[in-house]
Order: sequence, then structure tokens, then C-alpha cells
Amino acid sequence: MPEATAVAHERIPARAHHFDDMEQQQESSNLGMWVFLVTEIMFFGGMFAAYAIYRGFDLPAFEAGSRILEVKFGATNTAVLIGSSLTMALAVNSAQTGKRKALMLFLVLTMILGTVFLGIKFTEYLHKWNEFLVPGLRFAPTEGIPAGVSLPHVEMFFCFYFFMTLLHAMHMIIGLGILTTLLIMASRRKFSADYYGPVEVSGLYWHFVDIVWIFLFPLLYLIGGRYPHG
Repeated sequence: MPEATAVAHERIPARAHHFDDMEQQQESSNLGMWVFLVTEIMFFGGMFAAYAIYRGFDLPAFEAGSRILEVKFGATNTAVLIGSSLTMALAVNSAQTGKRKALMLFLVLTMILGTVFLGIKFTEYLHKWNEFLVPGLRFAPTEGIPAGVSLPHVEMFFCFYFFMTLLHAMHMIIGLGILTTLLIMASRRKFSADYYGPVEVSGLYWHFVDIVWIFLFPLLYLIGGRYPHG
């Protein structure tokens, strides 16, 4: 009996003293995460607003910069992140239903997909370096810029490209760290059908990061179409 009690105590962490019950604790955790995500929305929203303003100054230059990007990388990463959102949702469901092995499996799959995304993204960065498309350090494009298009404004497009995608990649890396922590906790039987709050709020964070990419992909890769007019 003492051993069973110890196992039960290990699986279900004690309620924090300042909450009346586990339900109130879970609701507070969700509210805290939503407040955090609102600040993230304002953060990324400022970048999107700055991007829209500069794009309005010289749309042809931003279109020229966008057409240099390789859509295959962006499209593949979009599919990868959509898949990771699915596996993360399944991980949350597994936690809610007390399926520890399924939870661990879906966390691992989500981490694999997140790692694939980062691998593709940094491969793309390497291509940009080799193509002399890194603003401020190595920017001297030899092709793909139509006559009459402002090269400094194309460089500004790539400033936005690197700044926005690097910040997104940083959020992905943080997310992978969170998922690693959840995986360790799950392996130690810290979650159950009665206690799964950390998995749920982490899922909200992961879905938010995925949604940010859903906006970044068309804004950066699909400006002005890809085919000649007429």
C-alpha cells in the first residue's frame, strides 16, 4: 500500500497551495499562456506591420526578392509544421486520456518534425549565403533582379526575411526544449488524466508558432506570383 500511494503521488503532482482545486489551477495555467500569447501576437504583429509599410514603399523590389526565394523549401516546411500541429494535438489528447505511451510517441514525432523544419530552414540559409543574399554581410546577387529594380530595397526585403524567419526559428528551438522537458516528465509518469496542464499549455504555444509560419510563408515566398504576366 505505501508503494502504491507513492506511485500515485508521483503521477499526480500536488495542487499548488494558492488554488482551491485542480480545475482552478488548470484554468489559471491556460489563462497565463493566453496572456503570454497575446504579447507574442503584439511582438510579431509589429514586425508584420513594419514589413507591410516597407513593402508598400517599393513593391517591385519586394516581389523581386520573393521570387529569388525557393518555394519548395517554404512549402515543404509548411507541410511539416501542419503535420507537427496534428501530432501535438494528438499528444494533448493522449495526455488528457491518460495514455502515457501514446503521449510520449506523439511528443517524439512532434520533435522530429520540428527538427526537420529547422534542418530545412538552415539548409535554405546556407543556400542564401552561397548565393550572396545575406544583407549586411554577403549581399551581391548576380541574377534574378530585373532591370530598374532598386537593389537596396531588395536587400531590405532580405533583411525582413532573415529577421522574421530567424525569430520564428528561435521560437521553434524554445518549443523543442519545452517538448523535451515534457517527454522527460512523461517518462517519469508525471502526467495523468487528472493532471496534464503543462502538455495542454505547451500545445497552445506550439500551435501559435505554427500559425506564425502560416502567415510568413505567403508574405515572404508568394509575393506577386511566380509566373510571367501575359
